[in-house]
Amino acid sequence: MAKFRYSLQSILDIKMKMETQAKQIFAVAKRDLDEEEERLDRLCERRSFYEEKARNLLAGSLNVRDIEENKNAIAVMDSYIVEQQKRVVLAKKRLERARAELTEVMTERKTHETLREQAFEEFLQEENKAESKMIDELVSYTYGQKRQVRN
Repeated sequence: MAKFRYSLQSILDIKMKMETQAKQIFAVAKRDLDEEEERLDRLCERRSFYEEKARNLLAGSLNVRDIEENKNAIAVMDSYIVEQQKRVVLAKKRLERARAELTEVMTERKTHETLREQAFEEFLQEENKAESKMIDELVSYTYGQKRQVRN
């Protein structure tokens, strides 16, 4: 039996490598998004801490300087949160681009694998035809030999 050789195997190999790279890029983008969201959560927690501190400052004896510093800290945290939210949005966009690229590369790889499977099926059919032909020839030859022996 002949050995199956897929003529586009090198392209399939390249598609597999591209898929691996796309998966790595997607994983990095996902990790970056997770980090940015974690930073945003920490900033929100810090802002909540300052808000709680402001409530406590207003409940006790009024110290204008402490209240003013706390108010400034909350304003600074608000600006940090806005900036961090922008970073999170950018990280989400990068993740979506990486996801789209990964999906495209996976589709291309699957297409080539399907083509390879079809080529393999055709190869098997051709091999079966060749084997049937060989068996038929062998049977014909054997039958012919038996007829010659009888005559």
